[in-house]
Amino acid sequence: MATYDNVHSRVVFWLKIILPLLALVILSTLFLFSRRVDTDKALPYAEVDVEDLARDQRLTTPEYSGVTLDGAALMIHASTARPGTDTGAATADSLVASYEAPDGLRIDLSAAEGRIDEASGRMSLSGNVRIVTSTGYRMTTPGLDSALDRTELHSAGTVRAEAPYGTIDAGNMVIRHEDAGIPGYVLLFNEGVKLIYEPAEKDPE
Repeated sequence: MATYDNVHSRVVFWLKIILPLLALVILSTLFLFSRRVDTDKALPYAEVDVEDLARDQRLTTPEYSGVTLDGAALMIHASTARPGTDTGAATADSLVASYEAPDGLRIDLSAAEGRIDEASGRMSLSGNVRIVTSTGYRMTTPGLDSALDRTELHSAGTVRAEAPYGTIDAGNMVIRHEDAGIPGYVLLFNEGVKLIYEPAEKDPE
């Protein structure tokens, strides 16, 4: 029994020495073969030009809404918008707008670019401007100037329209509310108007 106790004591004694040494060897090996951290790549998004961001201030998917004096609801959406610097007017990209009148008339607008000046109450569109009305007119023009406080739109240049009765080419186009006391809106084509009349085909009886 004494021999067993002596052997057990010796084993315990040597294990107390060997195990800590093995632990130190393992730890030192981990440090030696551990991956070195590349401080240059640790923050891939750290290189941000703050001054450039401050210069190029923009809003994403901005919206504007209001009601005109003639009661039409005006809605404006854009992909991005930038506040004006000198004039105070904001510029917008991929602009979409709509006028919805109390009598049911709806005018939808879309353009590549736009400029909104709340101080003067005007909106200018450019870049293949498209105008679609609920009465069946589809028009394109290089530019369009419209009011924010009333339903009044002027084409900035020539206009081509597809109407329910044919196609129209004109030097300019105007949509406006004619009389505050009389409901209804007028669509006028001016300057060298050319109409190609295409009557609708009647269904065979």
